[in-house]
Amino acid sequence: MRTPEVDPAPRAPGPRRRPAVRILLAAAVAAAAAGWVAAAVVLWRTSTVPSNLHLPHVDLHHYFSARELSRAASFERFERVDFLLAQIALVAVFAVYAARGARLIRESAAGPIGTGMLLGMLGFGLVWLVQVPFGLAELWWQRRHGVSREGYLDWLFSGWGGLGGEFLFICFALLIVMALARLLGEGWWLAAAPTFVGLAILFAFLTPYLLGRVHPLRNAGVAGDARQLERAEGLPPIPVRQQDVHTFTTEPNAQAMGLGSSRRVVLWDTLLDGRFTRPQIRVVLAHEFGHLARNHIWKSLAWYALFAFPGTFLIAVAARRRGGMSTPEAVPLALLVLVVLQLLALPLENLITRHLEAEADWRALETTHDPRAAEGLFERLATTSLAEPSPPMWDYLLLENHPTIAQRIAMAQAWKAGR
Repeated sequence: MRTPEVDPAPRAPGPRRRPAVRILLAAAVAAAAAGWVAAAVVLWRTSTVPSNLHLPHVDLHHYFSARELSRAASFERFERVDFLLAQIALVAVFAVYAARGARLIRESAAGPIGTGMLLGMLGFGLVWLVQVPFGLAELWWQRRHGVSREGYLDWLFSGWGGLGGEFLFICFALLIVMALARLLGEGWWLAAAPTFVGLAILFAFLTPYLLGRVHPLRNAGVAGDARQLERAEGLPPIPVRQQDVHTFTTEPNAQAMGLGSSRRVVLWDTLLDGRFTRPQIRVVLAHEFGHLARNHIWKSLAWYALFAFPGTFLIAVAARRRGGMSTPEAVPLALLVLVVLQLLALPLENLITRHLEAEADWRALETTHDPRAAEGLFERLATTSLAEPSPPMWDYLLLENHPTIAQRIAMAQAWKAGR
C-alpha cells in the first residue's frame, strides 16, 4: 500500500544574518577601496613638479644624428622582443607547473610546509632554466654593441648566485604564508601583507650593505660638489660612494638607496670615466639627492604596501581552488597568480616610478640651475646606453620606468623657459 505523503511541518524562520553579513562585507570592501584610492591620490600629489608644466616638442635631430637614432632603435627593438618572449615563456612554464606540479607532492615526505617550499624552489628552478636562453641572447646583443663586457660563463655563474637568493626568498616567503594560513585560515593575507611590507622596509635599509665592494669618490672635485648639493637640498651628510663596474658594462648609472642612517648615493665608475663633464655629474648627484630629500624610497615602500594587500588577497582567493595556502597543492597555482599579477601591475608600477624620477629631474634643475648641463647629460646617457630617445608608446607604458630622453630634455627646456 502506498504511504500517503505528508507535508513536513514548516520550520521556524531562523535569524536573517546572511544579508546583514553581506552588507557589512560590502561596506568594508567599499571603505577599503576608498581608503586605497585616497592614499594613492595623496602619494601622487606630493610631487613638487608644477602641475601645469608644459613640455615643449623636442626635435631629436638637433641632439642626435640619424645614425645614432637608427642604431638605438635597432638595439632597443631586439631587447623588447627578447623581453616579451621571455615573459611569454615565464607564464607558460608556470601555467603548466600550476596544472601538473601538485602531482610531485606524492614523492615528498617533508610535511605540508616543507613540501610547499620544495614546490616553490622547483618552480623557480624550472623558470630559470627556461629563461637562460633569453638572458644569453640579451647578453650576446649587448656585447655585440659594446654595452656589456661580461663573459658568458661569468653571467651564467652569477645567475646561479641570483637563483640561490631567489630560492632563499621563496622558501622564506612560503614559510610565512603557509604558517599564517595554517594558523589563521582564509584570512592569512591580512597578516601576510604587513609582514611582507616590513620585510621590504628591512631590505631597503640593508641594501647599501649588500652591494659588495664600494669605496669613497676618488675625484675630489666631484666629492666637493656632492657636499655642496646635499646642503642645498637640506640633507645631513650622506655618504657618496663609487662602485667599479667597468669590467662588466660600459653603461653609466647612479643610485640613491637606504633608509635613515643607511642612506647612500652610489655612482658607477662608468659615470666618472671622462665621458661626462663635471657639470653633468653635478646634475646626476642633484638627481639622486633629490630622491633622498623627497623621501622617494619611503614613498616607493608605501606604494608597495598599497599593492601588497590586494595582491595577497587575490592569491588567497585563487588558492582556494586547491585547498588554500595551508596545503602544498596550492603552491604552484599561487606562483602562477603571483607572476601574472606582477606582469599586469607592471604598467602601473612604471607609471609611479616615472613620476618619482620626473620629480628627481625637476629637483636637480632647481638645485643646479643648469639646464644646459642637464640636456647634455640626457643626450650622453642616450648615446652611451643606446637608449631610444622616443620609444613606441606600448614600450613606454609597459617597459620604461624613467621618463624618455626626449621628455627629460623637454623638462630642462621648460625649466629654462620658465626662468
